Formats: sequence, C-alpha cells, structure tokens
Amino acid sequence: MCGRYVSTSSPQDLVGLFNVAHWDPAETLQPDYNVAPTKDVWTVLERLDKETGEIQRQLRALRWGLVPSWAKDPSVGARMINARVETVHEKPAYRRAFASRRCLLPADGFYEWTPLPAAEGAKPRKQPYFIAPADGSLMAMAGLYEFWHDKTRPAGDPAAWLATVTVITTEATDAAGRIHDRMPLTIGPADADAWLDPARTDPDELRALLRTPAGGRLTATPVSTAVNNVRNNGPQLLEPVPEPA
Repeated sequence: MCGRYVSTSSPQDLVGLFNVAHWDPAETLQPDYNVAPTKDVWTVLERLDKETGEIQRQLRALRWGLVPSWAKDPSVGARMINARVETVHEKPAYRRAFASRRCLLPADGFYEWTPLPAAEGAKPRKQPYFIAPADGSLMAMAGLYEFWHDKTRPAGDPAAWLATVTVITTEATDAAGRIHDRMPLTIGPADADAWLDPARTDPDELRALLRTPAGGRLTATPVSTAVNNVRNNGPQLLEPVPEPA
C-alpha cells in the first residue's frame, strides 16, 4: 500500500509543471514530509468550468481517503486511501470515479516499512524507508477523486460537500519490491492529458496509461522511525540512517 508520502512542491511550481489553468491562491498547504491519511493533499484534476462550459485543469487541496458518494459516513475514507489497479475499474467504491474522476497527486517519494527480526532481548520492529525516483524527479501518482454530500447540512452550504482522493497501487518492483509488496502507480508526462480527460472512459485504455514510478529506477533509503509518528514533520525525516543488518 501507500500510506505515507512526501509532498514539498509549492503550488506555484505545481501550476507550471502540470499546466494548471486554475488555482485559488487562498488555498495553501505547507511542504509536508509526512503526508498521512485524512490530510489535505495537492491534487491535479480536470472539471467543467460552469462559466465557460469548457474543461479546466485545476490544482486543489483534497482530503486523502476516498469517501464514495453513497457512503453513510465520511469516516470510511480513512480505510480507502489506496485502490488496487487490478480491481479499481470494477469495485463499487471506485469504478465511477475511475470512469470520469481521475487525478494526479504530486509526490517527492513515499514511505514503506519492512519488518525486522527481533534482536536478542528486544521486540520485533519495522524499519521505514523513503522510496523515490533515483533521478530526483517528481512523481505524479495516479489517483481518483470523489464528492460526498452531507445531507444533514442546509441546502446551499458549501461545507456540505467533501472532496476526497485515493492513490492507485500495484505490485511493487525494483527497490520498492524488497521493502513492501505494493507501491503507487504514476502517470508519465506524455500520458497526463489522457489520464485527466474526463471524456475518456475505456477502462483498458486508461489502465494502459498507469506506469511504474521512474520506470522502476527507484532508490530505497532507510530513515528514522520518527516518521512513524504523524505529528513529526520536516526535512530531517529524510536523513538516511544505517542500513539494518
């Protein structure tokens, strides 16, 4: 799975990198070295502009953890941070979003944990790793977004709508594969237009756009267990630690 990642790019940089047409400067997020479920995350998506009648590429801050439109309670989103590529096009929670509400989640890299055998007199533990493209490039993780309506709020209340996202994952390969069995998928720059286009609905064509991050050329760096606590944040979380025996 992908349960934590790093996102430090400024919205101004993301607007340029992803050819975004609309971003509200009032919507801001700080660089985050420990992105966790239920946090707001930068999301690139395309929506119909009601004023112009045209599809517009937007940069928005949406909550990580997809809440299906039919969910009774938004708390289910905490369990729906990932969608498996093998079934994303057919699962009830994701298939409608996969057909027309696809997005990109910019990331510097992601964290995964591998279990370590217990040392003498100590308990078993898990070693965190930061996994990122070897060339330092930005990852555009493939995602889906959805809208959930809180029917307990008054009609017309903007707070009645909750927009959420999930990350699409696949079997892990290369450096990521020795750490964990799943990893996020990404969309290459040449495929971004097709992936974001809500008019494209063929599941096979869409799944063909999903790529292994950096073509599998990833590095896995052991980092401090400080990342285990979601309250910890900052560039110090990426500092390497000795490789465990």
